[in-house]
Amino acid sequence: MITKNIFSNICPLDHRYYLANRAVFDELAKYLSEEAVIRYSALAEAALVKTHVYLNMQHPEQYYAAVDEAISKVSPDEVYAEEEKTQHNIRALVNVIKRYIPKELSPYVHLGATSVDIMDTSASMRIRDAVQKVIVPLLIEVEELLIKIAADHAATPQVGRTHGQHAVPITLGFAFSEYVSRLGKSIIEIEKRSHNLRGKLAGAVGAYNSTSLMVKDPEAMEKKYLEFLGLEPSEHSTQLVEPEYQLRLLLEINTAFGIIANLADDMRNLQRSEISEIREMFTSTQVGSSTMPQKRNPWNSEHVKSQWKAFAPRIMTFFMDQISDHQRDLTNSASQRFITDYLAGFSAAVNRLKKVLSSLHVDKERLMRNLSFTGDLVLAEAAYILLSCGGESDAHEIIRKITLESEKTGERMCTILKQNDKIWNTIKTQMERTIGIEPEEFFSHPELYRGLASQKAEKLAAKYKAEMEKLKK
Repeated sequence: MITKNIFSNICPLDHRYYLANRAVFDELAKYLSEEAVIRYSALAEAALVKTHVYLNMQHPEQYYAAVDEAISKVSPDEVYAEEEKTQHNIRALVNVIKRYIPKELSPYVHLGATSVDIMDTSASMRIRDAVQKVIVPLLIEVEELLIKIAADHAATPQVGRTHGQHAVPITLGFAFSEYVSRLGKSIIEIEKRSHNLRGKLAGAVGAYNSTSLMVKDPEAMEKKYLEFLGLEPSEHSTQLVEPEYQLRLLLEINTAFGIIANLADDMRNLQRSEISEIREMFTSTQVGSSTMPQKRNPWNSEHVKSQWKAFAPRIMTFFMDQISDHQRDLTNSASQRFITDYLAGFSAAVNRLKKVLSSLHVDKERLMRNLSFTGDLVLAEAAYILLSCGGESDAHEIIRKITLESEKTGERMCTILKQNDKIWNTIKTQMERTIGIEPEEFFSHPELYRGLASQKAEKLAAKYKAEMEKLKK
């Protein structure tokens, strides 16, 4: 057994990001490590032996325990040592299994299978289990934190921003409910697609040549084999399972990756000194800069975006793995090994986002100050809408000129509006007819103009809270 200092590893996932995500990576290792590759491949081989036993022996159940016991004795070290001789990973595994399995069952080991029957089937099992047992639960935790923020701050005023400029008022809960909705839908889709990964027992070219010599119905045999493993057969196979089952899952995970990167970027910008509406937790011993002691950098949010930049482009490799010459070539052999890195990198980013959201500080005073930063100019749209609804055909241009005058003179827009009795009375009449608020109060409290922001935040928080509860059952 080779032991190695983790700081001698080349890949950052194996030292820096392992230490930062130890619990998550240790769970992922059960499904994505090289040890897991061998263990799941052995489980696939065991299922094949059990299938032969089921088809050929009376009282087959009495042999299943012996198969499982033999498989449990297989170790990665032994398989790798055998591979040094065979120069073939699956044949090495088969040889090791035959050392432990009862003699009368030995002929059934790997019988009728090609290597990729085992490799593609076990890969589907590993990715399925990693997604369902680690990644989806982690995403649900993040979604539930987002839901809480959206619900708790459904009515917390915030200025909306488009093109980096102040727009019309919203609420902080509404801003976060965008990600509640986007990520929530993606989690549901990821979970759904993880249940549609497929396996195969269709032989060297996918046409069931070998198994057709053993049974009258090779497809029924394949289905029984995959029942042992909790999978359905690929609708059509070459030597490979159709790649799109796995690709579609990875595409949806990459969609979720983009969503959390977008959220992290929004939070990073909201922590700018001149905005400072939210703040990541900063411990008493944490250092923001090696030279500027006052710095409190939004490094966790930045890290999530940086992980996305490193891993999201790998989706192009997943697309390229759709292509294999005729019934199979080996051009996806190396590239598909890095799917595990991608899933680990994604999990590290999700885990870091969870850390940010679980200790996020909201500065309500700063939120109100920013909302009032341009005075009542943030309500220019409202003034234009009210004036238009009152019958003024050139309302937009009228209000535009008034905003220019306000900026030039420093007077409130409301003050300038009141100087024109016709405009003011039109706005007042329209407000009485619709929202029942006096114009003076309205233009003094921009947080009143927020449409359905609060209601949408509450509605989406409630909807996705229920959806996440369904997934956890």
